[in-house]
Amino acid sequence: MPTNSTRGGYTVPGLEEEAAATLVADLQERLTALTDLHLTLKHVHWNVVGPHFIAVHEMLDPQVDAVRDMTDDIAERIATLGGSPVGTMGAMVAARTWEDYSIGRDGTTAHLGALDLVYQGVITDHREKIETASEVDPVTEDMLIAQAAKLELFHWFVRAHLESASGTLSTEGETTEKGAAEAARQAEEA
Repeated sequence: MPTNSTRGGYTVPGLEEEAAATLVADLQERLTALTDLHLTLKHVHWNVVGPHFIAVHEMLDPQVDAVRDMTDDIAERIATLGGSPVGTMGAMVAARTWEDYSIGRDGTTAHLGALDLVYQGVITDHREKIETASEVDPVTEDMLIAQAAKLELFHWFVRAHLESASGTLSTEGETTEKGAAEAARQAEEA
């Protein structure tokens, strides 16, 4: 399996090798997560059905493109820091700490309920890596902050479909994609 450690002690001028190695490892985690998110969003795009199909189908394509661009930025930052980004599917699957997206062909609301949880996880982890980067590298920190802003916007787009006018979220308290999908589906039918 390829490794993403820094090569030959090189990193950008003014950054210690140990700090660079930490950043490379953190960025590799983000690369894996965002690659998975990109593919999950495309999976939903292909498998969403129902009365709001076209709205959700078309809402997801810009998200897919933006997240794919984020992966490229992260991979290039890893290389800039002296690391070697790992982008092979086998290595990424072996490194991830979550299961595959669990919803197949289903209604728009069910998919959006599940995506709400996916985005929550990705954003939470991104914010943790921002904290780490803030201590050693403002360039990496800025990149991650800009990405978090877009991810949070996309999450808001998803949540807007799940929220009532009174502010109640149909998936409130759900901790699994299938549970969130079912809760969203039931709220839509009520």
